[in-house]
Amino acid sequence: MKDEIKIACENRKARHDYFIHETYEAGIELKGTEVKSLRAGKANLRDSYAEVKDGEVFVEHFHISPYEQGNIFNHEPLRRRRLLLHKREILKLFGKTREKGFTLIPLKVYFKRGRAKLELALASGKHNYDKRAALHEKSAKRDVERALKERSR
Repeated sequence: MKDEIKIACENRKARHDYFIHETYEAGIELKGTEVKSLRAGKANLRDSYAEVKDGEVFVEHFHISPYEQGNIFNHEPLRRRRLLLHKREILKLFGKTREKGFTLIPLKVYFKRGRAKLELALASGKHNYDKRAALHEKSAKRDVERALKERSR
């Protein structure tokens, strides 16, 4: 059986705001009610980022809504969550983020073989003119597709 992947949430704006250089798959250290909320799709990656501190990687501002049936054992929605990566990967990310302009951005959270995973990207910010160029290119591509579709009728 193939690795079935169920996407819980995605940060679509990240690809618009950043150039993605490398991606990493990381496990997330979660509490029980967080997992249940993620499975229900009640999470938001907007404005979240990751940072390396004391040899560990943490994701900040990752909002997971409280679980509705989770009485007193519910979690704090914006708590700092540790990411699970190999030591070599952490050291590499630490070195890269010390370079000017690089940051760690979560792209999506998904379940793979029942475990919550986070796709982490090493990214650098886009300027406004880069964003405009990308939108122009996307628009031109859409126009070409539309013209080809009309021609084939």
